[in-house]
Amino acid sequence: MNRTLRFFVTCLILGAPCSLWAEAARRPNILVVVADDWSFPHAGIHGSSWVKTPAFDRFAREGVLFSRAYTPVAKCSPSRASLLTGRNPWQLDEAFAHRGFFPLHFRTYAEVLSTHGYFVGHTGKGWAPGVALTATKSPRRLLGRTFDRKTLTPPTTGISRNDYAANFAEFLSEAVAGGSPWCFWLGAIEPHRPYELGSGVAKGGHTLPEVGRLPAYLPEDARVRGDLLDYGLEVEYFDLQLQRVLHILADQGVEENTLVVVTSDNGMSFPRCKGECYDISNHVPLAIRWPEGTPKGGRIVDDYVSLIDLAPTILGAAGIEWASSGMAPATGRSLLPILAAPRGGRVEPGRDYVLIGRERNAPGRPLNQGYPARAIVRDDWLYIENAAPDRWPGGNPETGYLATDTSPTKSAIIQRRRTHGNDPFWNLAFAKRASHELYDLRRDADCVVNRATDPDQRVRIEGLQSVLKTALSEQGDPRQLGRTNYFDSFPFSHPPYNDFYERWQAGQAKIPENIPLSDIEPHLLKPSNPQHQPR
Repeated sequence: MNRTLRFFVTCLILGAPCSLWAEAARRPNILVVVADDWSFPHAGIHGSSWVKTPAFDRFAREGVLFSRAYTPVAKCSPSRASLLTGRNPWQLDEAFAHRGFFPLHFRTYAEVLSTHGYFVGHTGKGWAPGVALTATKSPRRLLGRTFDRKTLTPPTTGISRNDYAANFAEFLSEAVAGGSPWCFWLGAIEPHRPYELGSGVAKGGHTLPEVGRLPAYLPEDARVRGDLLDYGLEVEYFDLQLQRVLHILADQGVEENTLVVVTSDNGMSFPRCKGECYDISNHVPLAIRWPEGTPKGGRIVDDYVSLIDLAPTILGAAGIEWASSGMAPATGRSLLPILAAPRGGRVEPGRDYVLIGRERNAPGRPLNQGYPARAIVRDDWLYIENAAPDRWPGGNPETGYLATDTSPTKSAIIQRRRTHGNDPFWNLAFAKRASHELYDLRRDADCVVNRATDPDQRVRIEGLQSVLKTALSEQGDPRQLGRTNYFDSFPFSHPPYNDFYERWQAGQAKIPENIPLSDIEPHLLKPSNPQHQPR
C-alpha cells in the first residue's frame, strides 16, 4: 500500500478531518462523466446481451461498481441538481421542477472547488434544461468554464456534434499547464431522444431479435424493438466516447490520481420509464475508479447509494470540509469509506434504502400541475405513494401525454388502445394509478404486479411507510409538511410552458412540433381549439 493510500485509510479509521488528508497527500483530479437517459440494465457488465459497453465494463472492473445506485428523481435537471448539491430534490425548492430555475442559495460542488484552487470546466450538457443566474442576473457557471469548441460529424442525426473527448483534451492541456488540480464534467447528450429512426439496425448492425425478451410494460412490436435498438446504439456511442476519454487520461499520465465517476442522470426515455418512480426509471449505472484512493478494484458493492452521495464524495476527496464549503447541509453521504474498503457486497449496514420522488416533469396539466409521488427502495422492494392519483401520470391525453417523451414506442402504445380498447400496455403507461404501489424487485423488476393490496404485505407496507415518512419529515419535504402546491407554484424557465394547458384549451397555444398529432386525444379538446386539425 503506497503512502498516500495508507494515510487516507488511516484518516478514515481514526475519523481524522479531511483537511488533514489534503495536507498529507496530493488532491485528486475529478472527472464526472454523465450519460443522459441510460438505464441500469443496459451494460455488458450488468448482463446486457444487446447493448455492448466494453469501455464501461473494463472501467468498472478496474474500479468499484455499484449495483444499487439510484437517482432520487428520474428527470434531467432535478436529478443533476441533486447530484451537484448532495441534496434530495424536495430539498431544492424550484430546482425540483424540470426546466425551472436554479436557486441562488444553493452552491454546487464545482463552484466550491473553483474557490479552493481547482481548475473547473465542463463540456456538453451540464445542469439542464433550465436557467441559472447570479444575483446580478448574469449567467451562472454551475460547472465552470464551457469547453465546446471541438466538433465532429456524428454517425446519426440524433447524436451530438460535440467532440466530447477533444474538448476534454483541450481542457486538460490548460489544466496541466496551470499546475493545479482540476475538476471536469463531461455531460453527454446520448442516449437522450430523438434517435435516428432505424439507426440501430442500419448503422449499428443489430437485428430486432437481439433485444430478446421485452420488458413486461412494452408490447411485442417491431417498432418497439427498433426503438430499443436505436437507444442501444446511442448507449454504445457514449461508451466509445468514454473509451476515448480514458485513453486521454492514460496518455497524459494523470489517471492514477484522478477520481473518475461514470453514471447516468436517469433511466431510458420510454413509456413507464423516464420521469416515473419505477426501478427502470431511477436505477442507474454507477462506477467509480480512483487508483490512488481505492485499495482494491474489481469490487461490486451492493449497498443502496444515491446520486446525492457524489457531491460529499468529491468534496471529501478534495479535502474540503462540507461545513466550511458554503453549501447547504448535505443529505447524501460520502462514498469514500466504501472506496477505501477492501471488500464488496454490503459494506455499510446503514445504507439499506434510497428515497425517490417526483413532481412536475412537463407542461400540459391544468394549473401547471405535476404528478406528485414519493417512494422508497429497501430490501429489493419498491414502495410508491402517489399523492394525486386523480391526475394522469404520463400527462393529460388531450395535450399529448407530454410527461412522456415522444417516441415510436409511445405512439405504438397509444394506437394500440384506439385499436383494442382496454389495452394493458396503455394502462401501464398512461392510465391513472392507485394511491399506493408495491413491487417485489427480485421477482418483478419490471414493476407490473402491484402488491399493495395483498393482505400478506400489510406489515411490510407499514414498515416502508414509517421509514419514508420519517425521512421526508426530517429532510423538510414541503409536501410532507402539508404544503401540497409548493412545487406547482414555481414558474417554468421556458415561458411558453407556463399556463400551457389553459392556453391550449383556448386555442392560444400549439403543441410542440415534435409531438405527433396522433398522440393527442382530440375528443377531449374544447371545440374552440383548432390545434387538432392536421398540420
